[in-house]
Amino acid sequence: MASEDEYTAEPFLPENPGKATLTALRRAAADCQGCPLHRDATQTVFGEGGADARVMLVGEQPGDQEDRQGKPFVGPAGKLLERALAEAGIDPADAYVTNAVKHFKFTRAEPRKRRIHKAPTLREMTACGPWLEAELSVVEPELIVVLGATAGKALLGSSFRVTQERGAVLEREIHGREERLVATVHPSSVLRSEDREAAYQGLVSDLRVAARALG
Repeated sequence: MASEDEYTAEPFLPENPGKATLTALRRAAADCQGCPLHRDATQTVFGEGGADARVMLVGEQPGDQEDRQGKPFVGPAGKLLERALAEAGIDPADAYVTNAVKHFKFTRAEPRKRRIHKAPTLREMTACGPWLEAELSVVEPELIVVLGATAGKALLGSSFRVTQERGAVLEREIHGREERLVATVHPSSVLRSEDREAAYQGLVSDLRVAARALG
């Protein structure tokens, strides 16, 4: 068993991952054992969308429904995100959706009880980073929408704070490439908010910034 410092998805990537197809990356990711999260998860949940997508939406990790269905953003947070994108004027057909971590991390109080989301560690995010880097290299999006703090830390480092950075077009170098990004909250945080309508409108407002940046 590798120590935590040695967690990495690197050995599971195909040769020249930046030149691989998304189908080849998805197939390779299905066998990833780069960190222990693969043991309890049902399956790898890779990104969805076309290689010609103009915008890449990056979330934290799959949830319960995503883990069962093998696709990102198919649960309640995904449905809310789809509604917010439409309201903001971003065509879902122009979007590639993925997560910083490709396996569902969870805990449960008792056997057979509901699986409760547990945030991935920075080390687990770093281990999974090669998959996200490969997705970015293949898709080459015009804009990245960062959904929540975990995705922000995975892409921009541990000092990232979504509350400070949200709703503005950022320009950063990521994996040796200049990227434009817009940060906002994760849609699941809207569902947990005491004032859900205000939180939802904040998400839509940030996504409108992304829509304007896409032109």
